[in-house]
Amino acid sequence: MEKMNKENIIERPPVVVIMGHIDHGKSTLLDYIRKTNIVEKEIGGITQNISAYEVILTQTDSKKEKKVTFIDTPGHESFSKMRERGCQIADIAILIVSAEDGVKPQTIEAWKTIIENKIPCIIAINKIDKENANIEKTKTELAENEIYLENYGGKIPFIEISAKKGTGIDDLLSLINILSEMENFTGNKEENASGFILEANLDSKRGIEATLIIKNGTLSKGMIVATEDNTCSTNIMENFLGEKINEVSFSSPIRLIGFSKIPQIGSEFKSFKNKKEVAKYIENCEKNKNTNKNEKVNKINSDKKIIPIILKADISGSIEAIEKEINKINYELNATVSKNAEFKIIQKGVGPIGESDIKNISSCENVLVIAFNVKIDKSAIELADKRSIHISSFDIIYKMTEWLTTEIEERRPKIETTETTGRAKILKAFSHTKERQIIGGRILEGCIMLNKTVKIIRREFEIGRGKIVNLEKGKVKVKEVEEGVEFGMMIESKIEIVEGDIIESFNITQK
Repeated sequence: MEKMNKENIIERPPVVVIMGHIDHGKSTLLDYIRKTNIVEKEIGGITQNISAYEVILTQTDSKKEKKVTFIDTPGHESFSKMRERGCQIADIAILIVSAEDGVKPQTIEAWKTIIENKIPCIIAINKIDKENANIEKTKTELAENEIYLENYGGKIPFIEISAKKGTGIDDLLSLINILSEMENFTGNKEENASGFILEANLDSKRGIEATLIIKNGTLSKGMIVATEDNTCSTNIMENFLGEKINEVSFSSPIRLIGFSKIPQIGSEFKSFKNKKEVAKYIENCEKNKNTNKNEKVNKINSDKKIIPIILKADISGSIEAIEKEINKINYELNATVSKNAEFKIIQKGVGPIGESDIKNISSCENVLVIAFNVKIDKSAIELADKRSIHISSFDIIYKMTEWLTTEIEERRPKIETTETTGRAKILKAFSHTKERQIIGGRILEGCIMLNKTVKIIRREFEIGRGKIVNLEKGKVKVKEVEEGVEFGMMIESKIEIVEGDIIESFNITQK
């Protein structure tokens, strides 16, 4: 039996993830490899979800065809979780760096993810055809960030490419083949398929669908896929081109339609031939979940203003990225204004905004309703208008982030702060009427200005306030007296000011 299992273990195609900073050419590289176009379909030129593609490479030496699955990942910093997921699923990483722009923050973040997941990596220095390309500077910047290339103090293989013109792409593909053979990726076709959920979304016509990457085994029509307590039959199974298929094996990306609920992206899936096996798997998952359950309840600070958000997006990965952006805004705001406000997502989901999303909101709740890359049902628009609820639509994440940052600044409670602008010691008190008094003193620090309200301080305690209605320096009327200068003033106040008192000028600001 053991011998038979060993015979079943064969070489499997590698899963390659392409990572790097935004606009460094990841999608263009895939575009050239596949001889199709995805860049034009991306809003603002940014890939905003993970896409997986299977390509067939012909080895120049043996003319043998070899499959490779490529995963494209977003470069914007908000999508770090999606990049991590792509890296965890992949066998080989290509870190793409622009010879024009050099090393960027997302380059470093992607490199750290690659190192943490311990997967072999190839550096692709792209845009070498550009006028401002500086390959040597890019290599130096990589070394400065402890990314050491071959012949540059390290062992990391690299290729200089132009994803737009195709320069060096054949060499890059050859390197992927060599690395794949060295790593010896294997799988067993006879086993039931297992792998990872790469992406999930709700299609208004087809229902809940997900992209899966098979890492081992074979998936056939009639089987059942399960991830935790979520199941899906393989009756509707498509390859990455959207073509219906009956059977598929390891390393292939597939699309399954008909999940019972939206699966957790990044979660592992297994497949079974009958419902009995599925029920047993779900039962074990539930037992493990209950055993490991140790949820912490976050207490909300009663002094903090909560700004509720209802969020609907096209895919689970977008929700994940938006949640990260919201947490980042909360953190940055609370680090500067004493934690007086924060966003809280009270409802989220994949798919269009419908009437049910709006009907439980009252007009006084001041809820932010966000539609990210999804449609809004006509009934939802009508109900929102009726209740004076505004629905904000976005298709680029950084535009949404800019808007949220402005919204929280406008909506948060303002903290009133008093800033002292000048202090003076009273040297002599002259005439005094019911509400006006003439006094003389010296400015200790800052300055005192005409028509300003001042605090009257005695023995370090504020005993009242007054308004400067006349101010003189050397018997000449002035608008301001600066530090170290003696003055005479008329102050309007019900408090009698005596020699030795301190008056403080101040400004009140809202922060």
